[in-house]
Amino acid sequence: MDIEAGERLVDRIKPHAASTSRPEVLTGIGGFGSLFSLAEKRYRDPVLVSATDGVGTKLKIAQRMGKHDTVGIDLVAMSANDILTLGAEPLFFLDYFATSRLDLQVAEEVIKGIAEGCRQAGCALIGGETAEMPDFYAPGEYDLAGFIVGVVEREKVIDGSHTLPGDQIIGLASSGLHSNGFSLARKILFELKRYQPETHVPELGTTLGEELLRPTRIYVKSVLALKERFTLKGLAHITGGGLPGNLPRIFPQGCQAAIRLGSWPVPPIFSFLQKEGGVAEEEMYRVFNIGIGMALVVPAGEAEGILSAARSLGEESWIIGEIVPGDKGVRFL
Repeated sequence: MDIEAGERLVDRIKPHAASTSRPEVLTGIGGFGSLFSLAEKRYRDPVLVSATDGVGTKLKIAQRMGKHDTVGIDLVAMSANDILTLGAEPLFFLDYFATSRLDLQVAEEVIKGIAEGCRQAGCALIGGETAEMPDFYAPGEYDLAGFIVGVVEREKVIDGSHTLPGDQIIGLASSGLHSNGFSLARKILFELKRYQPETHVPELGTTLGEELLRPTRIYVKSVLALKERFTLKGLAHITGGGLPGNLPRIFPQGCQAAIRLGSWPVPPIFSFLQKEGGVAEEEMYRVFNIGIGMALVVPAGEAEGILSAARSLGEESWIIGEIVPGDKGVRFL
């Protein structure tokens, strides 16, 4: 590791980290560890919630385009949305940035994106690690991992256990592919069809690179606001595995999700990928989110109110199905 470059990077990213600070943060970045206080009176029986994730091969697109300021948002989103499914408020985030040789400009752009993701999620960027491994990564390559801790009152944990037949499923719109399915997307677009990231696609209204690098939407502030006003029985972050792989994780045996195809508009990137790659419908729904980034299971009597409130919070949303009796799983109608 270039020690002097590492020290310069810490100096350059301090303002980005400071912009995410919360009152509970007791130390700045640069030490051996970080301190975060839970002494606030608003917690009666706090439960800490943690998660970790990466960005995956979406990083290949960023590196190919030389655009590094959005993948940090993806990094935060993947973990923040995960702990949100338990009703948790994100508190703090740490990152791990590993590269062949440290490029200060690239690293700062990445961490600036991480700070933006933290601001969107309302959590503090309190530390991280930078590793330089020239024998491990090819020149110009880097990888990212993120670690988040949040908190939820024990009595307000959302675990899906109270889900019943008749409950409605509300889908919140994704911003596109988010951070899943990129191995297949890259194979279709860049290996099979030999497009370039700079290729402008009329039906997308932009270049392939710009479309693929759309940051993952962070639902934290909207969903926590909904949680304060309504009953949310279950929350599913729709990542790898799509609706079939993620919805069943949040309801008990004897409950099945009946999803109405056509009840929400599918973003053009998905139909474009299906057409260009000749991908089967079932595979599309198993690999991609198909326009739904977060699913909410709610009581039928509150569904319309939650839908209206979600839209007022800036979330495109639709009632996309309901819980019915049956084997645990997802059925498309």
